[in-house]
Amino acid sequence: MCKIGNRMGTVPESKGIVRTTAVEDEKLKLISEGCNLKSKEEKHVSKDIIGEVFKTHHAIRTLDKTISNLEMELAAARAAQESLLTGSPLSNDVGRTESSRKRKYLMVIGINTAFSSRKRRDSVRNTWMPQGEKRKKLEEEKGIIVRFVIGHSATTGGILDRAIEAEDKKHGDFLRLDHVEGYLELSAKTKIYFATAVALWDADFYVKVDDDVHVNIATLGETLVRHRKKRHVYIGCMKSGPVLSQKGVRYHEPEHWKFGEAGNKYFRHATGQLYAISKDLASYISINQHVLHKYANEDVSLGSWFIGLDVEHIDDRRLCCGTPPDCEWKAQAGNICVASFDWSCSGICRSAERIKEVHRRCGEGENALWSATF
Repeated sequence: MCKIGNRMGTVPESKGIVRTTAVEDEKLKLISEGCNLKSKEEKHVSKDIIGEVFKTHHAIRTLDKTISNLEMELAAARAAQESLLTGSPLSNDVGRTESSRKRKYLMVIGINTAFSSRKRRDSVRNTWMPQGEKRKKLEEEKGIIVRFVIGHSATTGGILDRAIEAEDKKHGDFLRLDHVEGYLELSAKTKIYFATAVALWDADFYVKVDDDVHVNIATLGETLVRHRKKRHVYIGCMKSGPVLSQKGVRYHEPEHWKFGEAGNKYFRHATGQLYAISKDLASYISINQHVLHKYANEDVSLGSWFIGLDVEHIDDRRLCCGTPPDCEWKAQAGNICVASFDWSCSGICRSAERIKEVHRRCGEGENALWSATF
């Protein structure tokens, strides 16, 4: 019913007379058209409002994404600047930050190592890690960065640091961190590694692997590219081990009370021998590194940082194969492993002596890497 002034546009009935005059018909027609016109105008205005609301929401989402990207870039630049200002013994890669970040890489592989692990490093160099010009070719043609990751000793510039500097001068394959080395500091080292790596190289993925693990780089690359379009991805062999409250045992958790009653298990997280995270997650760690809590065990710490985030956990068992005959049987069946190690040793037992044999029996072959397309 359409309202006209203070009157309602209905036709008055008079004592059973239902016939209307021509003038009244015209009035009714005008009233009806006026109501329809007003209804159409209201619908048009309603559509305009919905359209404007949609445009506003789209603009807000775009702005949020832009701000997020700027924050990540700022955090990355700040991490590199702080390293330079504090005079920390970072690798020569810092000097190439700008040129390195101009190009896009597939992945950065950081091999966690210690001062005492020279033989392990040499065994990795002699097996799955390309050397010299081949490593340079790997970076330029395949977009893959591989570095041994290490901090500095408690006595900066001491004999341990000088030994690493001499080794780096010979091989040029270290990423030095602003971090004091120590087994109980692995969680802190992991944070600083991701923050430093994301500041130096713009990659799709950032990988951490131990120096007593065998890796097939091409198979790793082929595995990661399947998840390239996912922004928040965490890839590894997911596990949920017991929270060990007893002091003196390996992997003791001093903060066991935070995980509830005795006998409880940890939340799902990737085992520490090898895992990969996407760029956005590495940037998140870089931005929030000063407030991320460190648990005693590095792999638990990493998993805890992603709780509450919209992160996709990818459980891929090829990232945790056993040493021969396990990885060898899988290779013969056409299911080449990404990484191989002994669970009993949390790495390859006596890796400096045995990794060559693992490489011979479970390696993908050098041609696999150079013929791979990522």
